[in-house]
Amino acid sequence: MIAKIQSFTLQGLTGVPVSVEVDVNNGLPAFDIVGLGDAAVKESKERVRSAIKNSGRILPAKKITANFAPAFIKKSGSAFDLPLAIGVLAATGQLVFNDQNTVFLGELSLDGSLRSAAGVLPMLISALSNGYKTFIVPKDNAKEASFVLGAKVYAAENLSEVIDHLSGLKPLEKVMTTRLDFMHNAKTYDSDMAFVKGQAVARRALEVAVSGGHNILFVGAPGTGKTMLAKCIPSIMPDMTFEEAIETTKIYSVAGLLDREGIVNLRPFRSPHHTASSVALTGGGATLRPGEISLAHNGVLFLDEMPEYSRATLEALRQPLEDGVITVSRASGTVKYPANFILCGSMNPCPCGNYGSADKECTCTPHEIAKYRAKISGPLLDRIDIKIDVDEVKYSELTDKTNGETSEEIRRRVNRTRKIQAERFKNDDINVNGDMGEKHLLKYCALSDECEKILKNAYDNLHLSPRARSRIVKVARTIADMDLYDEILPKHLLEAINYRNC
Repeated sequence: MIAKIQSFTLQGLTGVPVSVEVDVNNGLPAFDIVGLGDAAVKESKERVRSAIKNSGRILPAKKITANFAPAFIKKSGSAFDLPLAIGVLAATGQLVFNDQNTVFLGELSLDGSLRSAAGVLPMLISALSNGYKTFIVPKDNAKEASFVLGAKVYAAENLSEVIDHLSGLKPLEKVMTTRLDFMHNAKTYDSDMAFVKGQAVARRALEVAVSGGHNILFVGAPGTGKTMLAKCIPSIMPDMTFEEAIETTKIYSVAGLLDREGIVNLRPFRSPHHTASSVALTGGGATLRPGEISLAHNGVLFLDEMPEYSRATLEALRQPLEDGVITVSRASGTVKYPANFILCGSMNPCPCGNYGSADKECTCTPHEIAKYRAKISGPLLDRIDIKIDVDEVKYSELTDKTNGETSEEIRRRVNRTRKIQAERFKNDDINVNGDMGEKHLLKYCALSDECEKILKNAYDNLHLSPRARSRIVKVARTIADMDLYDEILPKHLLEAINYRNC
């Protein structure tokens, strides 16, 4: 007897339908799995065998063959345990079930209980777009599954509950659909701009960077507050929309990093250690998992002490910084992950950190300073819109009892600026000034003769590249938006130029 059960697998963030076909006949007792599955798929037969027995059912001594179709698609993960178990029970006559419109996902424990599966959210979204409406998932995945609008989701704790539901003995309760209001305040975050002492120039540059989605690099001596400023970035970023939250949650679901909330409702802040490899940053591995730059999607990727990262790791950032996506190509396949983030880096002015200090003596030679700064390539620096010197903080500023502006106050201005950009780009394929291409610059960033003269002088005297010129104009457009000007004025352009002359 043959049974067919519907399930899904992942290719990147896209779910692909997989039909789990189970055949049981009177041949020599065996349990074979075919269909290009990885080790986790191959091992599922042992989990299914024990789960069926410990759920009070029988695994007959017959030849069982399971095929995961289509056979040319690589299958990975343990989410096929549940559909395989249901297929075996249906094929052996212990369960009457022949519904091809219900999708099953979930990993089985040996005692028959269901464990959460990675990637349930993107698989459900893809399945819904393919016409599937009904889903049975582990109870631990119920929270993330509840955010899939229009889906009929049932969550079970163990295999016995699924069997009783399909048999009509004890139907499962439908998971209620959830749509949250993602209005957050800065108190949700651990860091707040109110605790940043001094650093008026750096605070202003940070607000400009977040308002327009620009990349930023802090250069300063150790202990001046570079890391503290970076950690404040998520707290002043615009409120996360429901669509952004779902998109980010899909990535975290695939990576198996979702918490009990079932959704990522705060801007991600990823800060990988400087020993991280390029694969850890871009993604990949045997199962083509998303890397740090994808986990930072819609948030911040912070690279503390950028020169300490390997050259290969830093150079891997160049393509996603331009395109907003990362293409991961490995022997097992090629996938695309979104990677639209604000890059924030920090570095010392020299190896000892005292170059340019008014109070401390630099012990580095000119060769050592040049070698240190050369660790970050020119092409990568060219893709960073704002480079700002972080000055040393005076003791009087540290002991000042009055706090500066809070993150909430700054975020209100950022939201206002982002709304201006959203209205401007409503008919385009971008959302912020930092994502503008040349066609957008021609359309939205017309410069007066005076501005063109200023920009030409900067281009010639600072030996800028065409890319650097474009990025200066983008930053100037953001500053003009912050000041509520329709046109870019010379003062906006001069401030933008100053942010590159670090």
